[in-house]
Amino acid sequence: MVISHVLDSKGRSVASLLPDDSVATAVGVLAERRIGAVVVQDRWQKMQGVFTERDLVRLLGKDGPAALGRSLQGVMTRAVITCRPQDRIEAVLAVMTANKIRHLPVLDQDRLVGIVSIGDLVKYRMDEKALEADVLLEIARMRGAAPGVTLAAGHAA
Repeated sequence: MVISHVLDSKGRSVASLLPDDSVATAVGVLAERRIGAVVVQDRWQKMQGVFTERDLVRLLGKDGPAALGRSLQGVMTRAVITCRPQDRIEAVLAVMTANKIRHLPVLDQDRLVGIVSIGDLVKYRMDEKALEADVLLEIARMRGAAPGVTLAAGHAA
């Protein structure tokens, strides 16, 4: 399965702010939308960076409450790792794990088309595995497997 399938399932909406927006504005968006990252784009929709919950925690630890008045321009993560819609979910999970990051903007030919979190990918994979188990169970039932027979997926028929 590929990232575009995840976006089809969860949606392609991306919270974005301008570099001059304040950290307080970003915190408001994160809280209101119950998300962990916003993409920072200039007025021409070119990605400049991301601002995440981890960026906020580091900033608050360093600057305290005064951090809320700072602009995103000076505190966002600029070196953004991204993925593409055609990337395989397993490969993207590996990139996230190796880089210890939880959110990846999805770019299609340098155009932002979505964002995925590690939670989105794990949920998609779990839903996929549950569907596979249900299909195997139904096949076993159609073939007349006796009740209590344990299938390879670990489910009883």
